[in-house]
This record gives sequence, structure tokens and C-alpha cells, in this order.
Amino acid sequence: MGATTPISDATFESEVLNAEGPVLVDFWATWCGPCKAIAPVLEEVASEQTGRLKIAKMDVDENGQTPMKFGIQAIPTMILFKDGQPVERLMGAMSKRDLLAKLEKHLT
Repeated sequence: MGATTPISDATFESEVLNAEGPVLVDFWATWCGPCKAIAPVLEEVASEQTGRLKIAKMDVDENGQTPMKFGIQAIPTMILFKDGQPVERLMGAMSKRDLLAKLEKHLT
């Protein structure tokens, strides 16, 4: 296990808001180049951080409600949720090192 989890507007509450532990939601689309660039980084982090961090992916073209609710205007945008609350917002593709540096303070 440890791979990213696809989620939808319908599963957002159960998979993210009611989750045990932190969940990083990647808002993306199939046509987005930077989204494709960061996808392997997210898969790697999901595998390495199993038990510490869940990574969920939401396609903004298939799910309009949740991205609108959280003011997603550009993709990729990633929001880290902890105890059902957004605690960190990251925008654009980034290296694994930069991503982990921004998330680490929330994972301890």
C-alpha cells in the first residue's frame, strides 16, 4: 500500500475530513503539465510516509464542489488537512525535498 488515493466530492468528507492523521489533497487535472510532473513525487512520498501521511488526489474537472469550497484557482494546489482543518496550502510543482520540508512540521 502507500499509493495515493483518488477521491471525489462524494468521498471527501470520509477520506479527508474524518481521516485519522494528516491528509495532503492534490487538486489536479489530466491536462495539467505541472500536475503530471509532481505526480511521481507524490507517489514516492505516499509510499515513504505510510502511517504518517495520506495523500489523496482530486481531479478538478470531475469534481467542482470541493475545489470551489477551498478556493482552488490554479493547479496543482495541495492542501494539507489535519483533524479536518486545512493547515498548509502549497501551489505549483516542487521537488520532493521542498515538499517534505513544508510538510514535516505537521507530521510530528
